[in-house]
Amino acid sequence: MKPESLQLLVTRTMPFGKYQGRLIADLPGDYLGWFARKGFPPGELGSLLALMHEIDHNGLGELLVPLRRKQGR
Repeated sequence: MKPESLQLLVTRTMPFGKYQGRLIADLPGDYLGWFARKGFPPGELGSLLALMHEIDHNGLGELLVPLRRKQGR
């Protein structure tokens, strides 16, 4: 994992679906779990969703708090 990937979680939005426009860091755990079961999309988006799933699943959301503050969120 690249450190820049964590920054992308709090700046990139979901480009499609039920949660279109929501920050990837703000996606619900059950939605991320659905992707984990069905398969993450290819490319950077899939990598970011998989990373967010791991963070959420392992209760590591606090890692993103300083990055959110940096973004003013």
